Amino acid sequence: MLSLRLALGAHPLVLLRRLLVVAAAAGVGFLLLCTLGYAVAHPKATGQSVVRLVWCAVPLAAVVQFALAVARTDPSTRPRAGLDAAGLGPVRMSLLAAASTAISCTLGSGLALLVYLELRGDLGGTPLSGSAEGLLDGHAHLPWGATLTLLGLLPVLAAATCAVVLRPRKEAAAGRQPVDPEAEAPVAPPTVPPAPKPAYAGLPWGIAIISVGLAMEAYVGRGPAPDPDTLLSLPGRADGTSPGVIGGWLLASLGLVLAGPGLTHWCGVLLSAGRPGAVRLLAGRILQDAATRIGRPLGVLCAVASGALAAAELYGAAWESGPRPFGPLTGLGAALVMACVTATAITAALDSRQNRAGTTAALQRLGLPVSMLRGAAVLRTCVLLAVLTPLTWAIAELAALPMTR
Repeated sequence: MLSLRLALGAHPLVLLRRLLVVAAAAGVGFLLLCTLGYAVAHPKATGQSVVRLVWCAVPLAAVVQFALAVARTDPSTRPRAGLDAAGLGPVRMSLLAAASTAISCTLGSGLALLVYLELRGDLGGTPLSGSAEGLLDGHAHLPWGATLTLLGLLPVLAAATCAVVLRPRKEAAAGRQPVDPEAEAPVAPPTVPPAPKPAYAGLPWGIAIISVGLAMEAYVGRGPAPDPDTLLSLPGRADGTSPGVIGGWLLASLGLVLAGPGLTHWCGVLLSAGRPGAVRLLAGRILQDAATRIGRPLGVLCAVASGALAAAELYGAAWESGPRPFGPLTGLGAALVMACVTATAITAALDSRQNRAGTTAALQRLGLPVSMLRGAAVLRTCVLLAVLTPLTWAIAELAALPMTR
């Protein structure tokens, strides 16, 4: 009940983010229901049903990441002074954020069920009733147990992820120096707090994983033809692809995600190198400070964009004439993933801006003009685009090369 009251009394921008989570959850729920309907209507096509279900994992992961970003930036679920006395400490607030996320995802799943049943013609009463009966296999009855299980998958995963990630870490024992009553000086702390992990720590690992993934693709692609029974189906293609090629592609995408914070940090270092002016120095320092916060969402966005470019290279002109196992649902899933990762990156950027609001206000009190802040923001954006865009394109071309032979 508290989660619902906080949701209804939130800022309009926060409500908009939650509505976007509801819409994204509805899209994933609709894809899962379409997969279930196909499996029920085609009981002998087990392989195709499994492939459809596996490909639904990508939109599912994208929506979970977006829901986590929205919960992280929700001001109503952040710890506040004085709430501990009311029993709402940091742990309870993280559970409250998880509950709010579960409510939003449940609303989206319910909306997806209503739309799906209406398009199949199971409800009736509107002009759209039964308009997609053939596409959605309306002649097959859905098992309600499996339906509710699939629809409950996203709320459970999103809530669990928020509860784990947003749960506050234990404070270092060195921050609380106990006092010995028989001694005049405080007792030395038994442990030393670990040094904060630098933002660029994952860059070498990311580069190494990208190299391994691309090398695996090249090695498998040049090897002998694999057994046809071991090939994996891709949406929109009649022929299969070797699991090694798919694994290399996924490794390259994972490496790009891990390298995101490091690339963002070194973009800031590049901006502030030499004898920078005020705008360049400000832009570089902000990028270095926010590398961890915005770097990972940017890495995910680059990985998804790389996959989209590789898919466009893979299908090419055959897209218009080739078979499409998913039909129009392929476009829905791709659009959902791209929209979620883009919204996550924008949400992380807005959260970073909100966290440095105090610093920005102090600079303005010192006389820093607003135009200089805007110029620094434009400069940061241009540098990130100049570095990440060609890198994303190069990885996409190298990843698609073994699959277009």
